[in-house]
Amino acid sequence: DLDECATSPCKDHQYCLNTNGSFSCKACDVSCRGCTGEGSGKCKTCAPGYMKEDEKCTDIDECNLPEKVCVKENQDCINTSGSYKCVCSEGFEDKDGTCVQT
Repeated sequence: DLDECATSPCKDHQYCLNTNGSFSCKACDVSCRGCTGEGSGKCKTCAPGYMKEDEKCTDIDECNLPEKVCVKENQDCINTSGSYKCVCSEGFEDKDGTCVQT
């Protein structure tokens, strides 16, 4: 078997999987910026919103950072994979970018 992966035939966000007589390109984990194999432990570097922890790229919980990310009045932070979103607290609704009581 010729190792086609030796010539790096895949795109930056993929890794090469050598198979008998061929190869396939597989998508890197969402936490990766480039990778050498499957999973968050094979990242070349971590994608934005992720950090290296115990040799793996793990989600940064922006809502628990010392500096608040949702700074508007009556707004709550919800952590998402690789990011976060700011939503109006319960009993409030977004009116032109401001959380007003419902």
